[in-house]
Amino acid sequence: MHWLAYEHYAYAALAAFGTLAAVWFVDRLAHHTGLVERLERFRGVVPPFINVNAMLFGLTLAFIANDTWSARDRAMDAVFREADALRSLIVLAEGVPGPEGAALATDVRAYGAAAAGEFAALAARDLNPEAGVAADRLLGRVATKAVAGAAGEVVQAEMLRKAMALRDDRDLRVSLSRTHLNPLKWLGMASLGFLTILSIWAVHIGTPKAGTLAIVLFALAAAPSAAIVLVQGNPFQPPAAISAVPILEAVR
Repeated sequence: MHWLAYEHYAYAALAAFGTLAAVWFVDRLAHHTGLVERLERFRGVVPPFINVNAMLFGLTLAFIANDTWSARDRAMDAVFREADALRSLIVLAEGVPGPEGAALATDVRAYGAAAAGEFAALAARDLNPEAGVAADRLLGRVATKAVAGAAGEVVQAEMLRKAMALRDDRDLRVSLSRTHLNPLKWLGMASLGFLTILSIWAVHIGTPKAGTLAIVLFALAAAPSAAIVLVQGNPFQPPAAISAVPILEAVR
């Protein structure tokens, strides 16, 4: 298991507790009598000013969320393409006469079982070597002269295309499961979130209770949203883990 396999959950907890700490810190400042008296001359910041930082924060979170869900969609597409290629190979193998067709169908099903068993490893940012071996065995089987003679060159060429597509989609699944968070993106978003909290405080100088309420409401909107995006960083991990069911059904 990779030691950073579940870093998304750690970052989600950091976002939640970091927001809580920021709210507490700014609230203490808002109730610090000496500091408030020195900042009285800055009173008059208009409420629409909050929208500037809040909009930048929201856009940054939206861009990061789009990257996260786009990666999940790509992984899901790869799984369904893999399942479709397996179905096609089984159908083609059943049309190949003699022992070559039976051996080919066996290798297709062996790869499907190994690929489905790899999903637990993908959740831990690892891979199952058996899936790679099964993919190589399948490609080697399809490329043999015996299959070419029994199936014909046209059918063999189609099977080769499907076998290569299987390997490409598996590589895509593995690469997406190993994608790490970009700390700079999340640091930029956290900075904008903190500046938004400061902006809310600046608007409410002199009215600390109203300022506290406004800051808490913003935190209740921002922290859960960031945490929801963070915990979905690996498409093969809960709470929205991609299932291997399509691959299993294809070779059943």
